[in-house]
Amino acid sequence: MKSIALGLSLLAALTALHATAAPAQPNLVIIFIDDLGYADIGPFGATKQRTPNLDRMAREGMKLTSFYAAPVCSVSRAQLLTGCYGARVSVPGVYFPGQANGLNPAEFTIAERLKERGYATMCIGKWHVGDQPEFLPTRQGFDRYFGIPYSNDMQRKSTQTGERVVPLLRDDKVAELLTDEQQSRIVERYTDEATGFIRANKDKPFLLYLPHTAVHTPIWPGEKFRGKSANGRFGDWVEEVDWSVGRVLDTLRELKLAERTLVVFTSDNGPWLIKGADGGSALPLRGGKGSTWEGGVRVPTIAWWPGKIAPGSVCDAVAGTIDLLPTAVALAGGTVPAQPVIDGRDLSPLLFGKTKESQREAHYYFAGYNIQAVRQGPWKLAIAAQPRSMGQNTDPDASGNAPRLYNLDQEIGEQTNLAAKHPEVVAKLQSLAAKMTAEIGGKEPAARRPPGVVENPKTLYPTEDGAPRGKQAKQAAKTDAKTPAKAASLDSLKPGDALDSAHAPQVSGKPFTITLTVETKQRDAILLAHGGLAVGYALHLKAGRVAFLVRTGTDAAFTEIIAPSDFTGSAAITATLAADGSMALKIGDEPAVTGKTGKLLARQPQEDFCLGHDNGMPVAAYTGKGAFQGSIKGLKITTR
Repeated sequence: MKSIALGLSLLAALTALHATAAPAQPNLVIIFIDDLGYADIGPFGATKQRTPNLDRMAREGMKLTSFYAAPVCSVSRAQLLTGCYGARVSVPGVYFPGQANGLNPAEFTIAERLKERGYATMCIGKWHVGDQPEFLPTRQGFDRYFGIPYSNDMQRKSTQTGERVVPLLRDDKVAELLTDEQQSRIVERYTDEATGFIRANKDKPFLLYLPHTAVHTPIWPGEKFRGKSANGRFGDWVEEVDWSVGRVLDTLRELKLAERTLVVFTSDNGPWLIKGADGGSALPLRGGKGSTWEGGVRVPTIAWWPGKIAPGSVCDAVAGTIDLLPTAVALAGGTVPAQPVIDGRDLSPLLFGKTKESQREAHYYFAGYNIQAVRQGPWKLAIAAQPRSMGQNTDPDASGNAPRLYNLDQEIGEQTNLAAKHPEVVAKLQSLAAKMTAEIGGKEPAARRPPGVVENPKTLYPTEDGAPRGKQAKQAAKTDAKTPAKAASLDSLKPGDALDSAHAPQVSGKPFTITLTVETKQRDAILLAHGGLAVGYALHLKAGRVAFLVRTGTDAAFTEIIAPSDFTGSAAITATLAADGSMALKIGDEPAVTGKTGKLLARQPQEDFCLGHDNGMPVAAYTGKGAFQGSIKGLKITTR
């Protein structure tokens, strides 16, 4: 009998020891909002839109007030998925539909690391790290996928429906084609999928990655939320996102999963400031989306895990999306291998209140492959020019490469340059930036891994490739899809039309001249635009005068020259970018105005060529917001 009792006691002790050594693996839910600014939810200062569920989440969890993403969509998602800066995995910026590049399937994602630990995995929402089959979620560690695979403004004209649409995928197949208005149910549909996945996997550990399409433009809140906020349709959509968060958390509570589930709510980048009322707010931070100012990359973040994370706690230590993968692996009982190298670190000591110190030596602010700033503790050193936001120019105090040092604890708004007072801090941070540049930045990095590349890429659904998209009749779309459009073909375009990049004038590394005749009574309007944050050019009316602007490469501020006299309602316009980077703008018989951007466009703009509008990421912040009213004739773009 004693031996039996001893055996039972030993078994009980071993069982208890095993339970102590190997606690149940927690679930992980990552709610990733698109273009949500630092001040766009209640816990971070919003007052015009109500976010009661996020308010409660913050009261029950932790606010992370120095949590970083990246300046723009695709690189931000790659960083979360891989635990690496985008420069390390060759994801520098934004991908477009039908593009050959994407997140290399050889990279290990958070989903793949957790699948190794027995997790069920699902991605619901905006994927945006490549839309070719090889790059989709089900090839990158996710069991299931449901969502729009890129930004909701990347519509293409379907040959099937004749409408500009985005695809809604189920796993790796197009399930539906959505018009803009049909996006008004997307938050509701994502939420239904999310709660369904939680219920289906309540008895096993799971990863739910929920990157919402909201609140990226175009703004389409659900019918029940329209007109409910005090901040227009943008605020309405934020309130719907808050409702979605509430449903996810309520489902976890109902199923008694809250005490074994870490939920992280955050954003992919700062607000798109040039969108005005359809953008958001990063105050009191400086800058917005597309920049490496705090307002472009520091995002509102809440971590929630009842019984594990102290309620009402606040963490101001530097952390970011690159830390989520190693945190998840550690909580699941694993260890991230030493190879391939990642940049993130386990955040659990911060989340559980065991330390207040950042788990990384420094944080690096990349724009494309170039480091624009580095932060260590309270100190942030900017080492390159920093545009205010996507589509906006660079302020005089942020131009050039002279070091600018800010103490973010003393002044979160980055206004006072302390470089002259703290040369030792400047030197230390410059050394860190140089070391990281040598490793993964610049043109000759030692440890950058290759991008994902496929041959013969195509869009996920048949589109009118090469056809002007908009008001022009279909018979104008008989261009060979393998041949770039010639300048002469532009003459038939009408305001509101667009050409995809492959069929637009090919201006990469080439001098070019734009000629056209414009008639309009408008004082502010977009005449033509081709490009975005990285490279591009545009002609527009600005306070009654014609302006020609050129953006020559990633990180470059645009150069703009403006006619000295008011536009009289009708005139021939000639704009030139010469081989030496000099610019000229001539209106009718007036003398030309000149300027110099210094070089030609570094690559072909990937955005659409647009006449009378700009349907994507704008080249700059235009003063004209509505549709062009008038006529544009005789359009030609010649290259040499």
